[in-house]
Amino acid sequence: MSTIKVEKEVAVEPNAIRAWAKDRMIFIELTDGRIIGFPADRFKILKDATDEQLKEVTLRLNGYALRWESLDEDITVPGIVAGNFQLP
Repeated sequence: MSTIKVEKEVAVEPNAIRAWAKDRMIFIELTDGRIIGFPADRFKILKDATDEQLKEVTLRLNGYALRWESLDEDITVPGIVAGNFQLP
C-alpha cells in the first residue's frame, strides 16, 4: 500500500513592516524582505500632499495598510504589490 501526501499551497497576503516617504516616493518593506517604492503622484490625494504630509505615513492593520491621518487616506499593501494605482 502506498500513501500520497497532498500539500495545499496557502497564499499569504503581503504585509509591511516599515513605511517611509522620501523625495515624493513612498517605500514599504515587506515581511519577506522586499522593498517596494512608488511615486506619490500615482494617487490623487497623495499627489497634492506636501512632503511633510507624505512623511506622516503609518502602518495599520498589522502592516496590511498605509495610513495618512492628516490626509484621511488609506492604501492597502496588497494593492501596492499588485500595482493597483489610481493614476497612470
